[in-house]
Amino acid sequence: MKAFYTDHFVLPLPSGHRFPMEKYSKLRNLVGALDGIELVEAPAASDTQILYAHDPQYLINIIQGNLSPKEQREIGFPWSERMVERSRRSAGATVAACKAAMSEGIAVNLAGGTHHAYRDMGSGFCVFNDSAIAARALQKEVSSKLKIAIIDLDVHQGNGTASILQQDSSIFTLSIHGENNFPFQKEVSDLDFGLADECEDQTYLKALENCLDQLDRRFRPDSLIFLAGADPHEGDRLGRLKISSAGMRLRDETVLQYALNRNLPIALSMAGGYGKEIESTVQIHFQTIKTALEFQNKY
Repeated sequence: MKAFYTDHFVLPLPSGHRFPMEKYSKLRNLVGALDGIELVEAPAASDTQILYAHDPQYLINIIQGNLSPKEQREIGFPWSERMVERSRRSAGATVAACKAAMSEGIAVNLAGGTHHAYRDMGSGFCVFNDSAIAARALQKEVSSKLKIAIIDLDVHQGNGTASILQQDSSIFTLSIHGENNFPFQKEVSDLDFGLADECEDQTYLKALENCLDQLDRRFRPDSLIFLAGADPHEGDRLGRLKISSAGMRLRDETVLQYALNRNLPIALSMAGGYGKEIESTVQIHFQTIKTALEFQNKY
């Protein structure tokens, strides 16, 4: 199974910054020790690929550093050439994972899941929307007939993804998220399921099964992109849900079994994770990778 990494391009952040950038290198070190994993340095998404999902002027502003202080605060990162490069590679990794999954069944981006980026603005630590870019790249570079479903199980709604793809009937956006969590003004996905604070395993997994049933009835995808956020976990300081580690594994197994039963290629990205202890987030992401590897052997 191919795993695409971007941790060589992690950004230096101001002291006390809330985004746990070090989780990426920790995760890569664990994944690199697994049998059956091929670690691949993430390619950079091209301007053409980024423009599949983003406004040309926004891309120019990012490349040239013409972002106002307010726009940089909205993103959460200060602008730098390194920020641009890492954002390109985070998107490029999901594109590469989607293409690798077409032949291998499953592939993984060890970062990605930047679902708060809109067509013309960044937000919530997200510069380019890797899922929207990758879905469009599959259609434009592999087959225009592909129908793609984005299954977003980060605890925060995939608002940017929903906005970018709202008028695109060939890409289905599904988001299961904390109803009272960020973003506080939600967009409209093809299917949204908002969970109450303190939601536990049984309710969460029942919601997931219900949503996958609806996806099957309404859309019948040819390929899947799965945002496997670690932040629904009970140990996450921003998630506000109470999903156990076992529940998180069952979540991953449910989505992967859905893909396997229908022989659908599936690309995973890690999306969010803000554990009270960084090791808990890394272990949830690592559990996702190990589960994906088990399923890849069944394809």
